[in-house]
Parts: sequence; C-alpha cells; structure tokens
Amino acid sequence: MDIIMPKMGESVNEGTIIKWHKKVGDAVKRDEVIFEISTDKVDTEIPSPSEGVLSEIKFNEGDTVPVGTVVAVINDGNENHAEQLVQNVQPVMKDVSQVHQAEEKSHDDENKNQNAVKESAVELLSIQMPKMGESVMEGTIIKWHKKVGEKIKKDETIFEISTDKVDTEVPSPAEGVLAEILVAEQETVEVGTVVAKLSTGSSVYTAKEKPAPPAEEKIQTPATIDNVEEPVSMHDNFSSVNLTTANTQGKVSSFLSPLVLNIARKENVSFDEIAQIKGTGLEGRVTKKDILSYIENRAVAKTNAPQTAKEPVKTIAEETAPASYNYSSVQPSYSSSDVEIISMDNIRQKIMQHMVNSRDTSVHVSAMLEVDMSRIYNFIQRKRDEFQKKENIKLTYMPFIARACVKGLQQFPLINASIEGSSIVKKKFINLGIAVAVEPTGLIVPNIKAANDKSLIGLARSINDLAVRARTKKLTPDDITSGTFTITNYGVFGTIFGTPIINQPEVAILGVGTVVKKPVVVEVDGADTIAIKPIMALTLSHDHRLVDGMLGGKFLKFLKDSLENFDSSEI
Repeated sequence: MDIIMPKMGESVNEGTIIKWHKKVGDAVKRDEVIFEISTDKVDTEIPSPSEGVLSEIKFNEGDTVPVGTVVAVINDGNENHAEQLVQNVQPVMKDVSQVHQAEEKSHDDENKNQNAVKESAVELLSIQMPKMGESVMEGTIIKWHKKVGEKIKKDETIFEISTDKVDTEVPSPAEGVLAEILVAEQETVEVGTVVAKLSTGSSVYTAKEKPAPPAEEKIQTPATIDNVEEPVSMHDNFSSVNLTTANTQGKVSSFLSPLVLNIARKENVSFDEIAQIKGTGLEGRVTKKDILSYIENRAVAKTNAPQTAKEPVKTIAEETAPASYNYSSVQPSYSSSDVEIISMDNIRQKIMQHMVNSRDTSVHVSAMLEVDMSRIYNFIQRKRDEFQKKENIKLTYMPFIARACVKGLQQFPLINASIEGSSIVKKKFINLGIAVAVEPTGLIVPNIKAANDKSLIGLARSINDLAVRARTKKLTPDDITSGTFTITNYGVFGTIFGTPIINQPEVAILGVGTVVKKPVVVEVDGADTIAIKPIMALTLSHDHRLVDGMLGGKFLKFLKDSLENFDSSEI
C-alpha cells in the first residue's frame, strides 16, 4: 500500500516531514502513527491506513513534498488497493511535479549545428520554470542538484525552486545528461522560462558543444544602440533578449530574461543603462535582484543630487556628523564568532510570509482602551475551585472575553466580515480564532466553529480543547480554516498591551493584555476617590479599508461595557 502526503486543508498543497516514527522493516498496526508532518496550517501525526510492514521510505525528515506524493510503502499484501491509490494520486501529482517538456531542436537548428556530433542522434529537452499555482508567475532557483555533464534518471531531482506559494524540488521529465544550465542559483525568472536543457539522445550534448542559437530566437538591437536614450519599450509577450551593447570595455553580450525586461520597461531603464549593470547571474547575466538594486540606487542618487532651487533641510545628526560620513552606506559589521546563523523552520517561514502578506494587504489601525475587570475577577476568585472540580478546566478571563466578542460581532457584523475585491463578504456565522503559542517559537490560530451557539462554559471548554490539541499536534485542517475574527492573548506573558497584526482574510483582531491592579479614580456618593482595581487593556487592530475609527471604537466600547457589567446569571 502506498502512503501519500495527505491534503491537510483546501489551500494546503505541500507538507514537510518532521519525524518518522517507524523504520524500514518495522511492523505497523492499523491507525498506528507512521510519521509526523508540518504544513503552513497545522502540525499533525499521520496514522497507518492498514496493518503490515513498512517496506520503503521515499523521503527523509525535513523534506517538503507536494500533496498526493507517495512518501512510503507498506507491504500489506493488497496490491490491488495499492494500484488504486496510485491512480488516485496521479491527477494530483500531474499539476505539481510535471515539468513541461518541449522539443527545442528544429530542422533549422540542425542545419546550423557546427558540432562534430551527428545531429540526428542529439535530442534536447527544454526544462522550464514550472507553474506552481494559478497565481504564481515567477520562481527563484534555490539550488541545482546536478551539474552540467552529469547523468540524470527520470524523476530524479534536478533543482529546487521557491515561489510565493511553495518551495519544492523539480524532477527530471526524462533520463539523460544535463546539457546546459541557463539560470543560476538565486536567480528569479518567469514561469515558462527555459532554465536548463537535457540531452536524451544516443549522443551527448553539453554546453561546451553548444550550437549557435537559431536566428529567429535572437532579437537584434539597432546598430545605434550605444546612443539610445529612450527607455526600454517592447511588447509584453517577448521571451528573452540577447542584448549586444557597448561599454568602456568593448562589446558585451548579455542574456536578459523576460522578468528583467519587464522590470526595465516599467521602470524606464534604457538598454544603455542595463549595459552598465554588473550582473551577478550565470555568466554575468543581469538578474532581477541586480536591476532592482540598480533602480533603488538610481532613486537614491537622484534624491541626493545637488538641489539648485533649495538646499534640503538637514537633520541634527547630519549637521553634527563629520563631512565624510555617508548614511546610505552604513552596514552592520561583525565577525562570524559574534553571531549564530539559525535556519528558519517551516512554521516560522510560513508565519513570516503570512505576517508580511497581512501588512501589505490590510490598512492597519489600532485603538486601545482599559477595562475594569472587578466583577469578573471577583467571580473567578469565588468559583475557580468549583469550576476546576466540576469541569476539570482552569477558569480564566478568556471565556468571558470570547463571549463578549461574540455578542459584539453580532451587534457589529462588519467586523466579522472580509473583503473580496470591491465586495464585502458579510458572514452569518462566527468562527472565533484563538491564537495559541506553540513552543519553541511557533504560533497557530485554531478557531471555535459556530461560537455564537455556545454558552460561556461551552466557550471555556472549546478554548481549553483547542489549546491542548494545538500543543500536542492533534488539530485537524477544519480547526484552522474559515476563521472570522481572532483573539490573541499576549497578556498571559505579562504584556500590558500591543498592536497585533490582522489574521487574513479577517478585518480585525483583538489583543488582550494582562490584568494589572492599578489605582483609578472612581465616584462614590457623588465624590471622586481613588480605588485599586484590576485593569485590563484591550487593543483592536482593524482594517481601515472596511472598519473605520467609529465602527472600531463602538465595538471596543461594547466589549468594555459587557465585561464591566458582567452578570453571573449568564453562566
């Protein structure tokens, strides 16, 4: 029986194997844990679908593989079932791991081939940057696993790529010899760009024997290119350019990828300017990073250019600094013995990407107020032991805050909504997300489904259940999808208040600070007096595209009133 990487949620397309609980040759019982995986949604243990012997492990711990990939094989004597599973996996794998192939050698190419190798025996496959998702338009090559001239088996990994959706290994579409590498490591190119060529014929073709490219593949620049002052202007459907231009060292030929040309066109970078850029890519080619760095430096140079109309105002630091001090060139300096380089694990990388995406999507605004928690504080002190004994759960402030949020979201439904393009998606259900810290540096947000249907005790049970299952890796994909509003309780670590980042695609998140006893002014019999009260700060970060200050303020005020006027009869 083939064991495949399971799909742990609608938007989950890959999983990282954290740990194998069994070794090859071990006996495995049905429902016994075989391995542990991590995705950008959940960490969980994968049980065996049948009893047998683990006969093969196809991926190591730390490997990230697409959903549907066979990761292990169990010998259970049921070959028909294994074949059926393979047939089910094939449609999934087709979209993820298949590298588009195209025959590059045409009759015209063969006529121009100056190699001593008999051309009819040379067959080349163009390996393209694969499309790893509907919205993915480019990819970065992280690592080449093969060198030019090395033999490659079919489905053996050639290179690794990184996109804004997934990091994955790209397998070879056929057996052969790696003839040419066209894109260097860390270079970013558009989907469909040829990144390598594979020689599959009886004769071996390598880059050293590279035939002249077909004439129709070259885009010749005008003879007067040295004097070009106009910005790059060309059609969007170009594939690449072999740019021949002049600089102080004579004629230089440099391949420009479609991605680089697109950037050049949009940023009004001329061919003459491109010729001055020192490329860091393969054979000195200009990469995406190179041209973006040039554009940034050009903007800085323009900003720092002498002003004829008016001298720019200097800061105090600039006025008092030595004349030779260059602020733009200051870089941190330290030796390798002073630092420790730590690779981010899969969860940390996904959190990073999720947070950056949220920052770049929502217009974050934060509002904060303080809540007198006296009534709830006194109730917890009276009922803590009774609640622990009856429900086997520690009574905390969170269920009370969650219940107040549910009521507030019912009162102000736009805070429970999301944005899709120019439309507002107003949800009739409330799935309350509870941020849970997972050691050592992880964070996950499972949510309480249909929180509006639960009592305060029901919410307390659900919060405790989610926290326990999050820390023991027992969450299901359903637990961490379709949330509508999130609460993050940084107060458990003693933090008074903060400004949390919205959990996309939601439009608001509530930050809960620690309860601190503080002196406050209260009115007693018409006179002001000072009293000691348990005070908690609540912060609402909201997306100003939909939730403006008035709506956010009303929601916060509703929470304050609900908590300060807590009625124990609600239990």
